[in-house]
Amino acid sequence: MSADAQQLAKLHSDVDALLAQLADAELRWQPWTDPVADENRCSATNLVHYWAMRQVDLRDTQQQLSELGLSSLGRSEAHVQATLRLVSAAIAAMRGQGWTPNDQVCVEVAEGTRLLERNATELLGPAAEDRAARIMVTLPTEAATDPGLSRTLIDSGMRIARINCAHDDAVAWKAMAANVRAAAAAADRPCLVAMDLGGPKLRTGPLEPGPRVVRLRPTRNAQGQVVAAGRGWLTSARRPARPPEPDLVTLPVKADWLANRAEGDELVLRDTRGSKRRLLLAAATPGGFVVTTEKTTYVGSGTVLKAGRKDSTKVGELPAVEQSLRLAAGDVVRVTRDCTPAPVDEGQPPRIGCTLPEVFDTAEVGERVFFDDGKLGGVVVAVTADALDVRIDRPAHGTAKLRAGKGINVPDTDLPISALTEKDIEDLATVVELADFVELSFVREPADVIRLFDELDRLGDRDLGVVLKIETRLAFEHLPRLLLTAMRRRRVGVMIARGDLAVEVGYERLAELQEETLCLCEAAHLPVIWATQVLEQLATTGLPSRAEITDAATAERAECVMLNKGPYITDAVVTLDDVLGRMAGHEHKKSSLLRSLQSWRATD
Repeated sequence: MSADAQQLAKLHSDVDALLAQLADAELRWQPWTDPVADENRCSATNLVHYWAMRQVDLRDTQQQLSELGLSSLGRSEAHVQATLRLVSAAIAAMRGQGWTPNDQVCVEVAEGTRLLERNATELLGPAAEDRAARIMVTLPTEAATDPGLSRTLIDSGMRIARINCAHDDAVAWKAMAANVRAAAAAADRPCLVAMDLGGPKLRTGPLEPGPRVVRLRPTRNAQGQVVAAGRGWLTSARRPARPPEPDLVTLPVKADWLANRAEGDELVLRDTRGSKRRLLLAAATPGGFVVTTEKTTYVGSGTVLKAGRKDSTKVGELPAVEQSLRLAAGDVVRVTRDCTPAPVDEGQPPRIGCTLPEVFDTAEVGERVFFDDGKLGGVVVAVTADALDVRIDRPAHGTAKLRAGKGINVPDTDLPISALTEKDIEDLATVVELADFVELSFVREPADVIRLFDELDRLGDRDLGVVLKIETRLAFEHLPRLLLTAMRRRRVGVMIARGDLAVEVGYERLAELQEETLCLCEAAHLPVIWATQVLEQLATTGLPSRAEITDAATAERAECVMLNKGPYITDAVVTLDDVLGRMAGHEHKKSSLLRSLQSWRATD
């Protein structure tokens, strides 16, 4: 036998060995696949096949297959067994054994794509005509009182409205959902409602409020010259009107005094530093006046505003300045079970509360702790019954601020808590009434999924769609079992919640985990929602970065892309709609699509 024939025989044997591993995996995973819904049974088997194939390093085999012009298995996720059998049959034919493919497979090659499309449509609604990825938008609070906002978002391309149950209340959620349904009907476009359960609250506790003072600051050029006056909004304290510009600080005053003011009036005051300042009533608008100043002015509650010698008033109650702890590498911050407002005193060791008491019962010295989406991080250096001392090592240079209500991640700590809190269980009654599907936060193990299913059964709901948010290290490590457990219900999917996931596993691993999650979900024919910080800079500032446009383009591989709220969210929806539509002509999942191009000039 020639060397080439020997190599071909060895390759044939390797592929057939992979096929044998699929059968062994079916037996191993049978306790997990038996309970899945009948409609998901073939998909569950294919998922197990993909898991089995990926237990082997296939890179040498792929190279050999590619050199022969055969499938290198790199796009076999949705139909593993069928691909391997076709490859085996092709090698057999090349060895002179005839073409004898075995037709007994769990999922045909063409069927894998159809199953994924079916499941995506049933969970996420129909896709747009020009692309497979839907657009989901997290609704802000004002969506409850502004029906026009939902219509604008739907007209811009939103196909799923997300309500975050960690904010607002059932009354607001019902108003949001009603506005979305009405707007979708009026626009004659589909738009589903998703509701995200809050999950366990692992956040920093409150800090003592700062002084009740606001600052009006002019904008200066490099030479220190004022190019734009500082601006504020003077309005009634009893019935304050909304500022005509979004960033104006509000100065509440007595309504009868305000009624005697006119555009062009000048107010004199001593600011909180004792400096004499002047405010010009530059523009009268309904409900108050826009005031301007050429000098930085600090106005506090009770500051006296004089329109004349005997014509004055005091500024009403202003909001307290939000305080923060400034921390640098080497600092030790004490995280406490006590969640009463902590003082902010540079002369005292910094401390802040934690909203989840279970942390103090399980955390150990040497475990990592991250704050505020990983902007701050450190290692536990001391543990008591009521406190953890965390030595900061991130950021390595400079300082960072830690505020109240910021997320805490403890990726090394095994927290004995359920993903479903008592509040979540209470909220489920409203979710079942309003939502097309529910998102389960902080899921870590199959028991979390089963508990959610049990609660939905208790409420008599067997059809509500369920999306598992993969945002913890344990969720990723348990992903095959989580998917098989979720597939006990008909309509299920996955969200890659990249913010917390990146903090838990390390930013350098995020791209790798995204890829593996997409592949495993494609093997299960389950739709994926690509979430967290998509076009975030555009949504918050109105101007996207180059990197986030590329990220949005990559997101086309998912069946849905989620945008978070922001003042420029409509611009973000329009941009995402355009990017996804363009990329749909170039790529589907992992397959490059060779559409005709007119980008290159022909030479004469």
